[in-house]
Amino acid sequence: MIVRSSPVLTSRGKRTRAALLQAGREAFEEHGYDAVRIDDVCRRAGVSHGSFYTYFDSKEALFGEVAEAVVGEMFAASVVGDAASGDPYARIEAANRLYLRAWVANSRLVRMLEQAAVADGRFGRLLLELREVFVRRGAEGLRRLQEQGLADRSLDPRLTAVMLGGMVEHFAHVWLDLGEQADEERAVEHLTRLWARAIGLTPASTTEGGQ
Repeated sequence: MIVRSSPVLTSRGKRTRAALLQAGREAFEEHGYDAVRIDDVCRRAGVSHGSFYTYFDSKEALFGEVAEAVVGEMFAASVVGDAASGDPYARIEAANRLYLRAWVANSRLVRMLEQAAVADGRFGRLLLELREVFVRRGAEGLRRLQEQGLADRSLDPRLTAVMLGGMVEHFAHVWLDLGEQADEERAVEHLTRLWARAIGLTPASTTEGGQ
């Protein structure tokens, strides 16, 4: 993972660091990773070039933190919580819907990280670490359904989470970034049906299992 310095910051220092992160995020979103220079970020944040290095070792370190923040926001935005009932099928449906909406807001930076990972192994490792939070959540959810007798116990929870999560992520890219024609309701319905059938869960079996 990219190593970042961690100075003890004053309140002013924290505000300056936050301003640099926000300025960096805006610059990366508007111009792409390669085109952004540290001077561009400093101008947006209203700080000197030299001050940048008080908080970040390099442009790469700044981008790494921006990427972490984006994936953290996506993770938080896709937490189902009280957005659905306790029915497993409904919760998978809600998770898919929330993930697609989170992708709408953040896809440019996520794709930027993927492109940077091709050329720089540091970003490749960061990408794997960031995706791990989604894989872990999917695996834990499947494991609970298996324990309840609502999902195929022969499935490996982690591998299943990696594969099905990849399906949803790739569809989000094709749909939102490449222009595949489908409305949100139809997209969510299909993703949910495929996910549920893959783990041996259907709306009918969920109802029966809850009785």
